[in-house]
Amino acid sequence: MSSNTALKSIPRSVIALGIVSLCMDASSEMIHSLLPVFMVTTLGATALAVGVIEGIAEATASVTKIFSGVISDWIGKRKPLVLMGYSMAAFTKPLFPLAHSIHAVLVARFIDRIGKGIRGAPRDALITDLVTKEQHGAAFGLRQSMDTIGAFLGPIIAMGLMFLTADNYRAVFWIAFIPAFAAILFIIFWVKEPEKHKAAAKKPFPIQKGELAKLPASFWVAIVFASAFTLARFSEAFLILRADTAGLHPALMPLILIVMNIIYSASAYPVGKLSDRIGKNGLLAGGLTVLVVADLMLARGGGLVLVFAGTALWGLHMGMTEGLLSALIADKAPDDLRGTAFGMFNLLKGFTGLVASALAGELWVRFGPAETFIAGAVFALIALVGLWSVRGNHLK
Repeated sequence: MSSNTALKSIPRSVIALGIVSLCMDASSEMIHSLLPVFMVTTLGATALAVGVIEGIAEATASVTKIFSGVISDWIGKRKPLVLMGYSMAAFTKPLFPLAHSIHAVLVARFIDRIGKGIRGAPRDALITDLVTKEQHGAAFGLRQSMDTIGAFLGPIIAMGLMFLTADNYRAVFWIAFIPAFAAILFIIFWVKEPEKHKAAAKKPFPIQKGELAKLPASFWVAIVFASAFTLARFSEAFLILRADTAGLHPALMPLILIVMNIIYSASAYPVGKLSDRIGKNGLLAGGLTVLVVADLMLARGGGLVLVFAGTALWGLHMGMTEGLLSALIADKAPDDLRGTAFGMFNLLKGFTGLVASALAGELWVRFGPAETFIAGAVFALIALVGLWSVRGNHLK
């Protein structure tokens, strides 16, 4: 199947969800591309504080995802939870320009990530509902690509606004509300659920022994692998802090996420489509290998050339793995437990992400940037060994 034919076969609601992700990520990255440096230079935060805040934020999203995923399976509807989650994230954006302490930033990130948690599992389950199993890689790759287009448009807009406003962080944060509100409108008017969820019969509550027993062993292997993988992939905030140590001007900090996300976006859909034909194991192994190289470059990189090269490879590893991990869960989850499966996946992934970011912050404070990225490379190698040990029918 050609690329154009494959794209045309994807339902409109999946494409609409991709546009929603694009808008919300543009909004979020307008803030997040500047937030680490804003916290350090304006609010007086340490690298450890940045790591802990990022880790708590992502863990919060992950804990919330288990509940929203379970509820979406129980009530047989996904869109109301998707709309609630995106709306919460949109209407907390003004909290960032109003923040005058790291505690206020923590509160804003906490509420914002609750919104992300509410929408995440139902959205991924809805995408799975809308496509065939043979389209999982392409559908999740497309959503990830569009999500990542927003993730590099946001920093581009932020960088332009920083020049126009003479490095006024708060003005940029205020403007970030506009694309977030656009995302809500797309959900309301363009995202439709399949008929089977509109007329779904009442189901047993998913969090009980009889229901959880339906999840196959290969599903549990998949989420354990994904969780271990996350230990090697701490917050991208440390890429921005690395660029800061290399002397990049504050107004140019969004370039880090622009470079990362351009590569991420360009690779996610082709890799997802390719995985539908050749399987996921080899591509996941390739992504881990790329992450090891990226970490070693960032560990060594005292200059901007190595920092940007490492950042580009970091983006490539994201494109080679992030959509595939979601597609892997979609492959393993029973039809009536998709929301629950994605919720559990994100719960474990989020807790390991909290550990990873907090550990990265501690290593940064105690030993410096080089040792932080070397530790990331070691964890990536461990995950690669783990992938090799469970290859075959468990992950493919």
